[in-house]
Amino acid sequence: MATSATVIGMTTRRLGLTAAYVALALIWGSSFLLIKEALVGLTPGQVAVGRIILGALTLRTLMVIADRQWPREARFWGHMTVVGLLLCLVPFSLFAWAGESLPSGLSAILNASTPLMTAVATAAVVPTERMGARQGLGIALGAAGVVIVVAPSGLAGFSSIPGQLACLGATACYGLGFAYLRRFVVGQHRYDSLTVSTVQLTTAAAVAIVASPLLATGPLEPNPTALGALALLGVFGTGIAYIWNTAIVTSWGPVAASTVTYLTPLVGVALGAAVLGETLSWNQPLGGLVVIAGVVLAHRARPQVPAQSTAVRAIIAEPRST
Repeated sequence: MATSATVIGMTTRRLGLTAAYVALALIWGSSFLLIKEALVGLTPGQVAVGRIILGALTLRTLMVIADRQWPREARFWGHMTVVGLLLCLVPFSLFAWAGESLPSGLSAILNASTPLMTAVATAAVVPTERMGARQGLGIALGAAGVVIVVAPSGLAGFSSIPGQLACLGATACYGLGFAYLRRFVVGQHRYDSLTVSTVQLTTAAAVAIVASPLLATGPLEPNPTALGALALLGVFGTGIAYIWNTAIVTSWGPVAASTVTYLTPLVGVALGAAVLGETLSWNQPLGGLVVIAGVVLAHRARPQVPAQSTAVRAIIAEPRST
């Protein structure tokens, strides 16, 4: 029988995870607003490079505080460089570029296609995870939602089509990055989540710095609002958020943790309307709801493979002694 102290401890932890879940939805949902604000004084490339560097510095500082050891395997660093490109540098650049032409709420809605892209990429890249009929139906439903969001703009000849395609390209990178992480990193390297996330952002930052003469060109006109938005985007949205997400995955499992994706479009649309006065056409919220319905169906139909759960927990376990 559990003691009162044990029950209190479990309740406190549960409330802490709930708070982290809400905080994660808020910071990731507000990322698109922060991108719009940062673009007032910075170019898209400068926003992407800046948030990656700030996120890497944040996690590297936490590595020092936590006294974590850096991995030494060259293969691990190579794999994490690929992950850093797919999950950080390329999608961040695409979302920032799209932010110049799209409302922040629409970018948030299109970001909800990430789990669908992940399901497709995982089925293609990970041999042990094949797509079932119901999961395929969910992906098809989500694709129909994307069409509802994008197609009316194309029929009307709106210039925002390239921006919307850039957002979908970013979510495709997320999907491929998660599948690559699942195939080549999860279960093969037993490093804790802080170490994995720090290496990922460090490699992304290194590539971003090398590519900055091409990527981060253009006039630099910083102002307090743009710099503040970039700082929040880098420290919290690109740094601390990784830790929150990992804590939730550890306790709730990856499927339950992924439901934060259902909330981020709501936060993004609400903030865009309240802060920037953005308005959306009827098809965009409708398409977003269809995408979310497809995500729910695809995730509920996904088989729960015990080996996958073990592998996921392996990568977020306490660090091994070195």
